[in-house]
Amino acid sequence: MDWRSVGFDWNRARAFLITAQEGSLSAAARALGMTQPTLGRQVSALEVELGVALFERGGRGLELTPSGLELVEHVRAMGDAASRLSLTASGQSNSIEGTICITATEISAAYALPPIVEKLRRMEPGIEVELIASNSTRDLKRREADIAVRAFRPTQPDLIAKKLSDMNAYVYATPGYLNQLGNPTSPADFDAADFIGFDRTDRLIDAINGLGFNLTARNFPIITESHLVHWELVKHGAGVGVMPEELGDSEPLVERALPDLDPLTGEIWLVAHRELKTSRRVRRVFDFLASELTA
Repeated sequence: MDWRSVGFDWNRARAFLITAQEGSLSAAARALGMTQPTLGRQVSALEVELGVALFERGGRGLELTPSGLELVEHVRAMGDAASRLSLTASGQSNSIEGTICITATEISAAYALPPIVEKLRRMEPGIEVELIASNSTRDLKRREADIAVRAFRPTQPDLIAKKLSDMNAYVYATPGYLNQLGNPTSPADFDAADFIGFDRTDRLIDAINGLGFNLTARNFPIITESHLVHWELVKHGAGVGVMPEELGDSEPLVERALPDLDPLTGEIWLVAHRELKTSRRVRRVFDFLASELTA
């Protein structure tokens, strides 16, 4: 490689990448832990070094120019390579003390993980835990988390994963709401019922209809991305919702809408990046979570 052909500062390239990802100088500065003027100077200096304009100001903040769109893909590859270097380095660490970042759905983070995290902290006080409750999938390859508890099987080949269990979910509602529907006894009795949705796609509709219902988008007048808010709406009688059986069956305010109905089925997986296999800290937490979540 001819290093003399590299005519720019790699730190400035990182500033450009984070700004492109965050969409504004202020958000990028927060992500990098630096001041906005400093970050702005780095991006401007990179534009001078490369001889191109990378951003233009639009109505919604910074927007990439055509040159910026082309160059950001190359810089993103640099960022991925830097992440892999960091992963490899941290994977060789023999220290068990330090921070571990775990991501899980809101339901898992709120109901399943708190007692496990408390037990882990008692057993390993040197491990600090960052728990990300999110229903979106965090990118383990880019180090957005170290370990993920997921409700689906990962497909990326460079992830290590362990299936923890199968999962059954049922349709729940309050007794009062079921009484308003005339105490239905079959899926056909829910044609006029209100259901609580997670988004505007048909995924939940198709899944429930696979159990014999005949629902359309009109049956979902309330939408929330938050699974915790979804559950609270169901508990307050706003409509019918779906929840894993461990949580749904233990909630005294609701009951299964149709006790004999088949469940919606899924799987629970524990996932980490393959390059973290040799990290004692990550391996310790990974094995501990696997044991506790299957106990």
